[in-house]
Amino acid sequence: MTRILFVGQKPETVDFSDPSLPPGFNAEKINAGIALAVANIHERGWESDTCMITPDAAGRTMLETQLNSAHYDCVVIGGGLRIPPKSLALFEMVVNAVHKAAPNATIAFNTRPEDTADAAARTLPPSD
Repeated sequence: MTRILFVGQKPETVDFSDPSLPPGFNAEKINAGIALAVANIHERGWESDTCMITPDAAGRTMLETQLNSAHYDCVVIGGGLRIPPKSLALFEMVVNAVHKAAPNATIAFNTRPEDTADAAARTLPPSD
């Protein structure tokens, strides 16, 4: 069965005052989007895990542990890790951790939590 890992920054650790983030975002909205993403992934018949990391060394450890816990066909990296310029180092860490721990997984990028399943679908082969 296809298995997806959705990686993002733990919503409660996001600086929502950052002007590079979409206006009106908050932890509650992101958590609701994550729940919708998981439901959409399961509707496609895929298994999924989420890994919402903190922007520090503990987040890296959390991600590496999660990546080593299962075989993932696709890792979707959330927009909150890519969009804010100040998150560049965190984004690089995530990409390199995925590359090292899951070299056969495709890497996809969502634009918001709700389109995570669509992002994964773009990189995975069609299912029979």
